[in-house]
Amino acid sequence: MPGPIQSIERAAAVLRLLARGSGRLGIGDIAGALDLAKPTAHGILRTLQGVGFVEQDPATGKYQLGAALLHLGTSYLDANELRSRAINWADALAGRTGESVRIGAAVGGAVVVVHHVFRPDYSEQALELGELLPPHATALGKVLLAYDTDLAATVRGSELAPLTHRTLVDRAALARALAVVRQAGWAGDTEEFRSGEAGIAAPIRAPGGLVVGAIGITGRVDRLCDAQLRHRPALVGYVLDAARAISRDLGAPH
Repeated sequence: MPGPIQSIERAAAVLRLLARGSGRLGIGDIAGALDLAKPTAHGILRTLQGVGFVEQDPATGKYQLGAALLHLGTSYLDANELRSRAINWADALAGRTGESVRIGAAVGGAVVVVHHVFRPDYSEQALELGELLPPHATALGKVLLAYDTDLAATVRGSELAPLTHRTLVDRAALARALAVVRQAGWAGDTEEFRSGEAGIAAPIRAPGGLVVGAIGITGRVDRLCDAQLRHRPALVGYVLDAARAISRDLGAPH
């Protein structure tokens, strides 16, 4: 078995040191306390600062624990912040595809629509903000199921409701579909939630690659799919581009 990773051990020690202290610590204090070379300590602190676990006082240059640590054990990004970061990209995606755009997040074991952009054709449409989506039957839900272990555990303990004749209700088939999502980097549904409707979605990632939400389009099957019910590659590309752009804004790795 491989041994412990020294850089992670050192980062954990830095966090413990900052948590134990009553105030901010300078890089010399941290390096001396942990018997590290100053360049090594600086590299660790810079990385921790990049993910929000450490903050630096611009006036003194000293370090303290960052606000992002407060989110551990709850959620990395709340729904309102996810929406505010993604809203411009969602509008642009609706304009490029001509379809309705939804952003979803896993909240309390369910998939919640935290932002909804109407299809830009001025037709009468219902606002879906706050709607609960079935994880196993929607593209947004499949993306989150593929990466969110808590949501996956909730679904494993519940019945897979057959919403249409195309809904995946066999757990082995769903597991295979989620493996494809992880491999391809996007998910699709075709009349699995509502008859005549299809969807395409991709994950939104935060620093470190953590999936914190999903963005996707929904529309008529004949617009999103070809005659063989395959999702149109151009639309898949637009959704992936939007998801990557939001992820970059959140600080996710390329």
